[in-house]
Amino acid sequence: MHPITPLTRLPPGSPLPIDPVLPDLARAMEGGRAVLSAPPGSGKTTRVPLALLDAAWLAGQRILMLEPRRPAARMAAARMARLLGEELGETIGYQVRFERRIGPRTRLQILTEGILTRRLQQDPELAGVGLLIFDEFHERSLHADLGLALALDVAAALRPDLRLLIMSATLDTQAAAQALGGAPIIRGEGRAYPVELVYAERSPGPDPVEAVVAGVRRALVERPGDVLAFLPGAGEIERTRSALARLAADALDILPLHGSLSLAEQDRALTPGPGGRRRIILATDIAETSVTIEGIGVVVDCGLARKPRLQPSSGLTRLAIEPISRASADQRAGRAGRLGPGTCYRLWTRDQEAGRPDYRPAEILQADLATLALDLALWGVRDPSTLTWLDRPPAPAWGQAVGLLRDLGALDTTGTITTLGRRMAEQAVH
Repeated sequence: MHPITPLTRLPPGSPLPIDPVLPDLARAMEGGRAVLSAPPGSGKTTRVPLALLDAAWLAGQRILMLEPRRPAARMAAARMARLLGEELGETIGYQVRFERRIGPRTRLQILTEGILTRRLQQDPELAGVGLLIFDEFHERSLHADLGLALALDVAAALRPDLRLLIMSATLDTQAAAQALGGAPIIRGEGRAYPVELVYAERSPGPDPVEAVVAGVRRALVERPGDVLAFLPGAGEIERTRSALARLAADALDILPLHGSLSLAEQDRALTPGPGGRRRIILATDIAETSVTIEGIGVVVDCGLARKPRLQPSSGLTRLAIEPISRASADQRAGRAGRLGPGTCYRLWTRDQEAGRPDYRPAEILQADLATLALDLALWGVRDPSTLTWLDRPPAPAWGQAVGLLRDLGALDTTGTITTLGRRMAEQAVH
């Protein structure tokens, strides 16, 4: 009997740019760890887990793949289930906050990053799990960095057989490979379809809504297909929707997409409506990674995002609007090239692009670390330097977080978690 090859789950036909490097990745994963870098739209999210699912070293075990956002987790799972001709909850399932579609035979589970943290706290050995995949790791959320640090700790102390794979289109691959102990880097080339970049001829004004409204109107005239427009937050989305309301009478659907919406409202934006009406989807960076929105031919990008930033003077976190990195801009442009050639209107000039950072700063370097400190205390860690990080928690923010937890009675004077702290850690709130 011939052993099952690691590529037997791939559906026939419809090759994607990631396919040529899958054999190299399969060989690298036999060694236990790897970093995969490939452009947006190359097929990483849906092709890689299926390519590894029947590897001999995974026999009888499951894959957990982490996504930074709930819509991406749900859509990736649904897409892979369709590729296998199955319903969700059979071979492929997912779990996000308040929603779970996992059955007794599910071998590939798509999770949001916070779910992994909770699962590790409850089952540090990750019994029955053979591979952890950190998808879209470039987002560098607190939960992603914490999940990787805890997974490396588990692999060192309890599960040397646990395999780890980091995937991203835009990531400092050398730093990620070093965190994985010198893991090999596999690079894929090419995206599914080309995306034309159109830059602004002059700097836009201070209000991103005005620039996006003008960009959407231009895109509707110059390019075919549905339009995905990126804005900093829900407030800007509502203002833009009001400014574009007259277009709704012209066989156009104007749909918001942000994290405050219900799952049903998010699904409405992510799924083509009946009758083939042209859509304008107004989204935050929730649509920046992993999500393939059928019908999108054009992206209009204001180049801004609202991110949490810790104010040391007050000890509080505020949301600040700031320019996105060049890596994030590439991710956003890639949404237009998933199902066919596309166009991205960048609402900034080429000269302005030169001043943008290459990568998004890790959240751990700029955010309130109270939740992180509480999770580590629950893990039994008082000193974060005992774990492996891509970026170690900054000492001032860490000290402030520990001080707050002590004042609240969540930690005792030695930094050990208290009974109250354990109860606090069970709540999905700050």
